[in-house]
Amino acid sequence: MGKKVKKEVEPPPKDVFDPLLVESKTAATVVLMLSSPEEEVLAKACDALYKFASKGDENKVTLFGLGAVEHLYKLISHEDPIVRRNAIMVLGIMASNQDVVIHEFATLCLAHMAVEYTTKIQIFEQSGLEPLIRLLGSPDPDVKKNSLECIYLLVQDFQSHAAVRELNVIPPLLELLKSEYPVIQLLALKTLEEISKDGETRIILGENKGLDCLLQILETNEFSDLHVEALAVLGNCLEDAHTLQLIQQTGGLKKLLSFVGDSTVPDIQKNAAKAITRAAYDSENRKILKEEEVEKCLINLLEINNDGVKVAASEAISAMCENSASKRALGLQGIPQLVQLLSSDNEEVKEAAVTALANLTAASPSNARAAAEAEVIEPLVNTLNAQRDGAVANAAAALTNLASQEPFRVNIQSRGIMRALAGPLRSTNSQVQSKAAFAVAAFGCDADARTELRNAGGLGPLVELLHSKNKEVRRNACLAVMVCASDELTAVELCRLGALDILEEINLSIVCKNNYSEAALEKLLDNNLSQKYSRMGYLSSSNIITDGFYDCGQIKPGVKFLSLEELSMRELTDQRAIIFINAKPKEDLAVEEKAQDSFFEQTILSPSISRKSSRDRARSSMVSPVEEKQELSGQRSSLSKSSTGEKGLRKGKGKKEDEKMKEVAQIISKVQDEINLENSHWLPPPDFILLDYINDASRTILPLTTTRGQVVALAQFVADKMGGPIERDKLHDFSWELHVSEVEFELKSNVVPIGKVKKGTFYHRALLFKVIADRIGIRCSLVRGEYNRAWNEVELVEDSPQGIAGLLLPPKKYMVDLMFEPGFLIKQGSAEADQYKHI
Repeated sequence: MGKKVKKEVEPPPKDVFDPLLVESKTAATVVLMLSSPEEEVLAKACDALYKFASKGDENKVTLFGLGAVEHLYKLISHEDPIVRRNAIMVLGIMASNQDVVIHEFATLCLAHMAVEYTTKIQIFEQSGLEPLIRLLGSPDPDVKKNSLECIYLLVQDFQSHAAVRELNVIPPLLELLKSEYPVIQLLALKTLEEISKDGETRIILGENKGLDCLLQILETNEFSDLHVEALAVLGNCLEDAHTLQLIQQTGGLKKLLSFVGDSTVPDIQKNAAKAITRAAYDSENRKILKEEEVEKCLINLLEINNDGVKVAASEAISAMCENSASKRALGLQGIPQLVQLLSSDNEEVKEAAVTALANLTAASPSNARAAAEAEVIEPLVNTLNAQRDGAVANAAAALTNLASQEPFRVNIQSRGIMRALAGPLRSTNSQVQSKAAFAVAAFGCDADARTELRNAGGLGPLVELLHSKNKEVRRNACLAVMVCASDELTAVELCRLGALDILEEINLSIVCKNNYSEAALEKLLDNNLSQKYSRMGYLSSSNIITDGFYDCGQIKPGVKFLSLEELSMRELTDQRAIIFINAKPKEDLAVEEKAQDSFFEQTILSPSISRKSSRDRARSSMVSPVEEKQELSGQRSSLSKSSTGEKGLRKGKGKKEDEKMKEVAQIISKVQDEINLENSHWLPPPDFILLDYINDASRTILPLTTTRGQVVALAQFVADKMGGPIERDKLHDFSWELHVSEVEFELKSNVVPIGKVKKGTFYHRALLFKVIADRIGIRCSLVRGEYNRAWNEVELVEDSPQGIAGLLLPPKKYMVDLMFEPGFLIKQGSAEADQYKHI
């Protein structure tokens, strides 16, 4: 305890070094320093080794013996740039030794380093390619192998292709194909495959008779382990029309196709099909391949029991379809096999097959027939639910191709094509969106198909595609909207979903506007005339007003256009009345009422009432099972007693029976209310006054022999129904506003049937004129002006000038006066016409 502990002197810090003065005897110590964690030590150690190695070959060999290469290799990827640079400098100086052993170790080191991308760049920047290519001629096979491996790794980057081409790498590579070492042959072929992706390199390869070397390898059975790689190089060469023609002229192409046909190696078959695909992208190449009957080879490959081969063959067929003769030949025999592939469990096979079918049936009625005969329709519709976007897009394209023929289109529609397309329309893939929208356009010409799309919820995603930034998607969506807007129900739904606003935006943009956007907008409005008149203020003579039309005035930009039902649900206000048209014939209503009464008789009065009808299901949701049973029991009892008490009823003893009939009436009323709830679809009330107007006009105006006479008579008829002629200077005394307000108050609604308007101004009269004219066949337009103005325009042919019989003059446009001198025709463009618009 009492002993003193001797204090030891602390050694200097480990990270402090004196300047390194390296001699050969201390090289081992410096090599050990290459393991230091300190960047400064590493940099100085590398610098010292560089100076040591630069003094002579003996020092370089010494460093190899001390294991410096392994340490330096690790430092090549060091995060410090100075360490990396110094390490590469040491390796570079070591590699300059002419001894074979040094070459072997240096090339091996570089081959290991070339795996890393950053190191590849450094080797390239340090001009490492030239000595490596020079060493391909080394007598030592290990040096050849290491150099070749390093070159192969370097040329993985495309920027190295031009460099090796300029360094004339092709001749030594072809020479190495004759090597007795398979690993060298294989590396040479892999390197050739990589650099032959460059067009200029392929030319040099042909000039050095490289194609003959490759074909010779394919013809030699003992080189079977090299066939796949040799075929890959040839596949690159087939991309050039000149090279392909050269191979054809020497008989090499025929040999190649024969070799592929005889081979049983899937990789060879797959690579051959891929080579044909690449070659077929060029039109001249397709002609050459057609001359060699490549179609037979591809069809045979479809039968190979290997998914990779099937995919490659299908892709080659797709490429060859660009040649019309090949398309016919492939369609004749290949379509049934491709149809079978649509049932594959492999999604990639399915995608390749359906793509080939889409290309084969494009603009080819004969191939479309062949596909339909091969029962392709159902599998194509099923493929619309495939996992891969390419499969879905091409299935839609193939179905569209088939739809060009009426029988096939009907067949496809019967399988629920529109329901199936609703999913692809929601895709986020632009190709799928485009093809699906185009398919909707192809099938949307049928009313049932449009209904199916509506019910499947497909209109919403279709409208969303109008927003697409993709030009093709947007164009096809516009086309689909244009086609689907062919009926009023679909057009109204599209408008409700915002299609009109989007189309208007598209048409205002020079960039977004396309061939179908304006037509889609026009078609949409033509089948939704209420909205068209509200937005555009114009209906042409071809826009026929039908029941359900309403005029709610000029709508302001950005304001939602409401349906007549929505407007009718609003409370009475002092705003402008909404005038609607509904001249439903009385007999139609009578038929509906009779059918309704017949239903009640069958449902309530018949003892054999079906308790499983849809109406009973609705009723059962409001009446408990026990109550329902008691109620039905009571009905049967009442009806039974009624039938047995007929004699007493005839004698006047009907008080009891009257009570029973009241009970039945109450039951009928209750069930009717429930049915009304179930089928609560709002309909505007009928306008029997308008119906009488139309009937009267048909009876009195239609028989007139001239269009002019009919126009004049109809104008007078309309004016008479709406308050008669008005003197110009007393127009302000014509209190039509008060009258319409009284009608609104009477109806407790802003929605007024036009027949109720007995004192109408310009826009009431012009609308009534248009409605009746459309019903009796007088062509006229309806134009909205300012300040409650509106007028009708008609085109009339003038009589031939005197003395010139049979001269057909062009029609002239007239405005029809309905206010001041009803029936007076005002020539369009005249001062009178301008005055009529703005008084």
